[in-house]
Amino acid sequence: MASLTIETKLNAVSWLMIEASFYQQKVVKIPYILKARQAYSMMTDMVLFQAEGNNPIGVLLVEATKSWTDFMTSDYGEKCIEILSQALQMMKDNLDVKINEDQYRKLYNMTDLFHSTMDIDLILENVLKNIRDNFPEFNVELILSNDQDRHTTIDIKLFDYLSERPTTIEAFVSGDLTTELASDLNCRLLNAPIKGRQAIYGILQVSAPTTYLFSTTEKDFVRMLAQASGNALENAKLYHQSHRLVSDLQLINETSHRLNMRIDIHEMLLFLQKQLLKSFQPMEVCFAFKKDDTFEVTGASTSLFSSEEGQTYIKHVEQHFTQTNDPLFIADFSRLTSKQIDYRSIMAIPILMEEKINGFSIVLHKEPYFFSFDSFKLMQSLIHHSSLAIANSILRTQLQEMVDLDHLTKLYARSYLDHFVEKSLEYDQSGMFLLIDIDNFKRINDTYGHQVGDKILMQIAVQLRETIGSRGICARWGGEEMSVYVPNISEKEALELAAAIVEVIPSATDPQVTISAGLITWSDQDRPAFQSVFLHADTALYEAKNSGKNRFCIHGDSFQTNQ
Repeated sequence: MASLTIETKLNAVSWLMIEASFYQQKVVKIPYILKARQAYSMMTDMVLFQAEGNNPIGVLLVEATKSWTDFMTSDYGEKCIEILSQALQMMKDNLDVKINEDQYRKLYNMTDLFHSTMDIDLILENVLKNIRDNFPEFNVELILSNDQDRHTTIDIKLFDYLSERPTTIEAFVSGDLTTELASDLNCRLLNAPIKGRQAIYGILQVSAPTTYLFSTTEKDFVRMLAQASGNALENAKLYHQSHRLVSDLQLINETSHRLNMRIDIHEMLLFLQKQLLKSFQPMEVCFAFKKDDTFEVTGASTSLFSSEEGQTYIKHVEQHFTQTNDPLFIADFSRLTSKQIDYRSIMAIPILMEEKINGFSIVLHKEPYFFSFDSFKLMQSLIHHSSLAIANSILRTQLQEMVDLDHLTKLYARSYLDHFVEKSLEYDQSGMFLLIDIDNFKRINDTYGHQVGDKILMQIAVQLRETIGSRGICARWGGEEMSVYVPNISEKEALELAAAIVEVIPSATDPQVTISAGLITWSDQDRPAFQSVFLHADTALYEAKNSGKNRFCIHGDSFQTNQ
């Protein structure tokens, strides 16, 4: 009936304004409050239509004539008003029945549709259609809590506690219908909660002109429509949620199974990145791990986090995790920073190791409110299950490093060197092995102490790594002896490299020391046996020691030195 009565309702007169005028009589002079209105300025009298035992139906305003006055003061005037009141009451009752019948038929059809579908989009579209059919002159909005499963094309607004009006928030929190005269918006708002048995999923909001008054029947209809849609929405959400839970469990199981295979940490993180991209559709993914007092971004992260822009998000997440181990969920990051940012939705989950943060994972999207809270909980579960596998991989790597590296110099251990040389002799085309001994090292320990001796060992180790780089490996042979092995190198290059190492060591140590070294080279035409490599290098080293130290000797037909 809104379309038929809207113009009348826009000029509505409150019953409280005129109720007192009809004290003990039904025909009275028009009060000044109505007389002052231009639409009623010509009127002189007003008549109340109210059937006995019922609420007032309405008031008739007239410009009285002598005939009118004579009739109203006769015996027939009061009887006429009584008969008209009864007739109008019958018409009103019939109209109410008709309106209620139409509305309940619509509600029944809506409910029937709701019970026959699990399509959330279809439910929401029909809610809007029905409410707009009943209030075609008004603006109608669906304000829904964030839900990632919803991909409808209709115009739906997301509920935001920070920007919604207090009456809208009250309806969402309490579950009761609220109204508000919103003068700043120049409208009257009706907020009906979309309520199921388990939760409130949003608000159905109708905006009318400020002078429009919603009737009790209209409020009841909107309330029942919102409640019916809430129950249908809840059933559909639970149906989809059950399917999503099965999918989530499969995702976690698949991820856990894959990560618990003996794969290295980089391969593990690349697989986890793939799972995050598939499940949550983020635009950017980051994995960072703690090193000393800072977090380093891994190669399994997207390129954004290697840029200055990416540091904005990393620093914010770092700061959060210095204060708490709790995961981070940000629906709109632009509200938390004054910087111009592109990515507004953020989820960050800590990677824990022995209850301490060892790293974290971040996903970003440019749209605000892109990630749902269900997605947040799933990502927590996924990273939590992955943390143990990641921790085990890190521990395996650390354990392998303890086996492969010398704890003092951080050079490779003898066992690692043996394995490396054996493989090189099998597959490479040539190579060099340089066995190094520090000259007069016992005198250094006796003069300065073992702590200074250890310091010299570390200085030489650093210099060897800088000189060799990625061409080969440096190892601690034992005690004050170290070694260098470089595959696929010519004899000429090997001699130059050995000479450079002997020459640079005095300037790289404090106090200064010199070294003696024994060198063996080999080629594809003269491939030595594994054990003979070390034996010949040791023999050449012995010759360097005996021929004056601070030099290297080469194993071959005759011994040569760098001098």
